[in-house]
Amino acid sequence: MDFIDYYKLLELERSASQADIKKAYRKLARKYHPDLNPDNKDAQIKFQQINEAHEVLSDPEKRKKYDEYGKDWKHADQFEEAKRQQQASGGFGRGFQGGGQQSYSGNFEDDTFSDFFEQMFGGRARAQGANRGTHFKGQDFNAELQLRLSEIYKDQKQTLTVNGKSIRLTIPAGVENGQTIKIKGHGGPGVQGGPKGDLFITFQVLNDTDFRREKEHLYATRNIALTTAILGGEIQVKTFDGEVKLNVKPGTENGSKVKLKGKGFPKYKKKDQFGDLFITYQVDIPKNLTEEQKELFQKLKNTGL
Repeated sequence: MDFIDYYKLLELERSASQADIKKAYRKLARKYHPDLNPDNKDAQIKFQQINEAHEVLSDPEKRKKYDEYGKDWKHADQFEEAKRQQQASGGFGRGFQGGGQQSYSGNFEDDTFSDFFEQMFGGRARAQGANRGTHFKGQDFNAELQLRLSEIYKDQKQTLTVNGKSIRLTIPAGVENGQTIKIKGHGGPGVQGGPKGDLFITFQVLNDTDFRREKEHLYATRNIALTTAILGGEIQVKTFDGEVKLNVKPGTENGSKVKLKGKGFPKYKKKDQFGDLFITYQVDIPKNLTEEQKELFQKLKNTGL
């Protein structure tokens, strides 16, 4: 796979701050997001690469290794160990003999380090790695998926395209905004027979409803007429799975709350379990009264009401 310069990909200088990295990532992720580029495979690949670059550069430890070793950054610990072993045997860092002395210094990036490592250790390094069972897990991928609140009231089936491969995914009802799930074995390929990396998907849940959600509970405001608040009555209340009738008690005050048990949102991965729906009554104060209505209210006032 061709080497990808994460800095160039995010349109950054190598001296970029963490704030610069975050800002650049958000800008490009919006630009190439699959929801905004349906059926555009190039945009999907670009989006995945941007996520990969952000994952590495936003982590100080990973970024340090990347800056020094380029595309081989994931094997930095093994390379350092190999260098220490070679130094102990009297070779690495001082050059090696053979038709003239050669020396190497500075940082190794892109294919340079891979070629140099191969030149220094050759087949012996590969054989030692094989004998020791040195297998490296593939790179983990990160992606974001936007969903609407109305969509995740029930299980959602989605097909994602990752590195040109389609992945069928069932998203359980009740997934949280910002929640991340792991799909094992759908990351980058392993090295030297190591296992594949994993795919981590973070969900962005956009609220397209009149409800306010807090985990599995829902909250809503329902306007009621002043006469209904005073005398009581029956009203229709909208829930996620249809309307229900609700009896308003006489003398209901403005801001009163009632709970509709089991009419909230599904509990994540708990089949047939739901939260509650809390309704807050907002009493409408009548305006633009007719003269007759004003007289009726005046009579009520005179009774001491």
